Amino acid sequence: MSYRLQLQTIVSTNYLPRHFFRYTSTSSRLSFSTFCCAKLLEMEDFKFGSESSVAHPVLLHNKISAIRLAGPQKLQVIADFDATLTKFWVNGTRGQSSHGLLQQDNPEYDAKRQQLYEHYHPLEFSPTLGFEEKRKLMEEWWGKTHGLLIEGGLTYESIRQSVANANIAFREGVSELFEFLEERDIPVLIFSAGLADIIEEVLRQKLHRSFKNVKIVSNRMVFNDDGRLVSFKGKLIHSLNKNEHALDMAAPLHEQFGDIDGPTDDNASLKKRTNVLLLGDHTGDLGMSDGLNYDTRISVGFLNHNVENSLSCYREAFDVVLVNDAPMCGVIKLLSHMCSSGK
Repeated sequence: MSYRLQLQTIVSTNYLPRHFFRYTSTSSRLSFSTFCCAKLLEMEDFKFGSESSVAHPVLLHNKISAIRLAGPQKLQVIADFDATLTKFWVNGTRGQSSHGLLQQDNPEYDAKRQQLYEHYHPLEFSPTLGFEEKRKLMEEWWGKTHGLLIEGGLTYESIRQSVANANIAFREGVSELFEFLEERDIPVLIFSAGLADIIEEVLRQKLHRSFKNVKIVSNRMVFNDDGRLVSFKGKLIHSLNKNEHALDMAAPLHEQFGDIDGPTDDNASLKKRTNVLLLGDHTGDLGMSDGLNYDTRISVGFLNHNVENSLSCYREAFDVVLVNDAPMCGVIKLLSHMCSSGK
């Protein structure tokens, strides 16, 4: 039985006495009570910060143990970008998204894109529309928006200026998180329904360095010799289809910085990393790992607003919930547990 199925069994038998639980892996067979007696369920293990919440600490601990047994070489990180790696609130106001910060040289086209946003954004979250209908609408929205960017003559210089003027910032600890993962050769896939070129420019301007283990999975632009946008490459990624089936869209970030020394993970080796740490700010982000046949996944949800009304839903959806624009130190602590060689 795969560990994913084993975890489902644990969830479904949540109220049975502890001696009924059994953890099984291909490499070892340990009784659940052994973990308890060894004090592996001490609550200190789950205190990832004052703004964290864990609904099922036993299940979380089992997942941490399984990932630790497999080792860092089997782990990868999948992260959303906007409001996950970046802050929800910046300087007292709502931070801009990587897509929303973009300003073209022609204000007429900025206005047209805003009109599309006002029309389609409510439909994305409409409770009366089915998934397939929403998916078609999102393809429509993204396609029209991309068309306006090309028609309006977007230049790469406009992207640089837009990022420089944008109200966008990374969460505290993002750079340290990437460094922690880079030191252990753990790849990071940043998934976004936005624009890869803008995300790379935000990373460049805000973090001022590259990370060889980071790959961007997002919509990628094609510019001509004059630096003007002429097309998009690969599959369209929108808010309802971002998952690892779009891995062919990814490009190593260090290539964009001109830093091509050192080892990199290709797509085949990424798929061999069957343990996942997933970071997202919306329950829909849990689908980012759908294209990967993972063994064990730990999900961290960033609940940035409307905390009181949404916390219960997030606690059931994610293994760990971090609220109120929490810094990344809790995620780094979680990774330290997952990558620890101690028994």
